[in-house]
Amino acid sequence: MTTVDDLLKLLVLEKVNDYVFNGISKTIGSPIVFGGQVLAQAINAARRTVSNQRILHSMHAYFLEAGNLDSPITYNVAIVRDGGSFSVRRVTAYQNENTIFILAASFHKEETGYNHQIEMKSGLKQPEELLSWTDILHQFGDYLPKGLKSFFEVDRPIEFKPTEIVNPLERKDLPPFTDVWFKLKGDAKNLDLATKQQILTYISDYNILVSALNPHASKAHWGNTQTASLDHSMWFFRDFDFNDWLLFSMESPSASSARGFARGNIYTRNGELIASVAQEGLMRPIEKK
Repeated sequence: MTTVDDLLKLLVLEKVNDYVFNGISKTIGSPIVFGGQVLAQAINAARRTVSNQRILHSMHAYFLEAGNLDSPITYNVAIVRDGGSFSVRRVTAYQNENTIFILAASFHKEETGYNHQIEMKSGLKQPEELLSWTDILHQFGDYLPKGLKSFFEVDRPIEFKPTEIVNPLERKDLPPFTDVWFKLKGDAKNLDLATKQQILTYISDYNILVSALNPHASKAHWGNTQTASLDHSMWFFRDFDFNDWLLFSMESPSASSARGFARGNIYTRNGELIASVAQEGLMRPIEKK
């Protein structure tokens, strides 16, 4: 995948009937299905059963088994409730009759009310001042660990620009924070809000566990730590435009018992908060045999 059009082809599911949909998978460099893909496809399935123009405002999901890249994923949507203001859907994802994922999503009618938000960090470098993952590959590819280089070499429909570049060969513990600018590749104009939310959900599973691994970087890295998304929650606050850079600002309050917890806020460049994310992930040290 190289552009937003390729991503949309992945996220828009084949309809089997009014409540059952099928999806395919594309690798992001991992041997298993990317969690963000399953999240976004499940939201696509849920949204297609909501016919009253209600807007997704929150979702909560659990990853139960690793997905097989070579097998289609079937999404079964159950209508939990259609109330006066909210509609709730439950989505169960299957591969070869095995349940690999469950999600609950809530949709809200448009209403007006009170409005406030926390501020975006000040003093961060702007995207134009930073190197992208593509730039890092081109400039430092010969010096990167093999696994990290292979990950950067995968074509993606999103460009990422971390505000700080960490030398993977310099083993030192880091603060439990990560800030990454991101932008879609290709024409992102004229996307409706539901589609933008699905794309944002896909992107939200990138980078977030980095903040949980950072405090242990002197001894832990992606090569000696088994990582996987265990659960994922997201809240959507405001409409936004994908044609400019967005900031994903993440932090990890805790890691324990081979699990790391991270949360983050997604802002527009001018500081408008559009969504919040929380995730717990597996962070299991791989014992040498």
